[in-house]
Amino acid sequence: MSLLIFKSILILTLFLVSLGIAAYSTYAERKVAAFLQDRIGPDRAGPYGLLQPIADGTKMFLKEEIIPMFSDKWLFILGPSLFMVTALMTSAVIPWGRSIEIGGQVYSLQVADINVGILYILGIVSLGVYGIMIGGWSSNNKFALLGAIRASSQMISYELAMGMSVITVLLISNGSLSLNSIVESQGEGKLYGFINVSGINWNVFYQPVAFIIFLTCAFAECNRTPFDLPESESELIGGYHTEYSSMKLGLYLFAEYINMFISAAVISCLFFGGYNFPGIDYLGNHLPMNIVSLISVGVLFCKIFFFIFFFMWVRWTIPRFRYDQLMRLGWYVLMPLSIINVLITGALVTYFGN
Repeated sequence: MSLLIFKSILILTLFLVSLGIAAYSTYAERKVAAFLQDRIGPDRAGPYGLLQPIADGTKMFLKEEIIPMFSDKWLFILGPSLFMVTALMTSAVIPWGRSIEIGGQVYSLQVADINVGILYILGIVSLGVYGIMIGGWSSNNKFALLGAIRASSQMISYELAMGMSVITVLLISNGSLSLNSIVESQGEGKLYGFINVSGINWNVFYQPVAFIIFLTCAFAECNRTPFDLPESESELIGGYHTEYSSMKLGLYLFAEYINMFISAAVISCLFFGGYNFPGIDYLGNHLPMNIVSLISVGVLFCKIFFFIFFFMWVRWTIPRFRYDQLMRLGWYVLMPLSIINVLITGALVTYFGN
């Protein structure tokens, strides 16, 4: 099997997996909400309501599609398309597991191992702001424009603190910007220099403050409660996608769930060892290479599903911030805290070395 064929299959698989997880995240969200509120949740479409995402998707495709008369038609179509494309592109640099062997040749379970992987993710996430802003502006609706402005200012504000928290991870990972190198570094060495267990030298044990900052910013970037001010139904009707219907609205909603999936994957890779787990080297010495690779993929997805559940848990637990509280948290708390954390980490790395 040539490298091109393998990469094509991997890209198609990631595309389908991302869409599948986004679809069933809507089902999981409703089930988690029902559990926390002592309800049953979806249970009519198929056994245990498992066909509910398919029913919802079919409904989205079959609903009447409305384009406002005085909107900018082409930008109105471009907005959700751009938001969806940028959400799907971020998975390209994530290492999904250990390498596998097919026909005597070793293949990496990563679409592109570029040496600026984390910058690529931050850059693509920044482009997602344009999808929201274009959608709100092209609608020619004051409420949609207000929602787009609120969403853009929120995402831009929290991207800064998120980027600063990533710098501390780079400082303790030999300065590498490659996500694959960051994940591999967490599977090597001894935790705190003396706990000799393979695969558990995770960055969260060295940078808990950076993890909390990054996690908080991920909530804001994904427009999740308590940072769901861009939609904020009680204040701005439906936010930036007020005028959208049918599958264009579905693309916005789908992209948010894909962003949540990718955010969970990035958090797992940066702070929780990615596909590494305790004893991975032991299994690597006693089991076939491909078996260990499949286990590593399963471990990474378990971490991802935990953080997706955490996103949902928080949504149905914590009330929404006011907008002034949201901006104050980003600029007056998280930004200074992230800068102080970078300075302290830099001093410690300089003094003690890597």
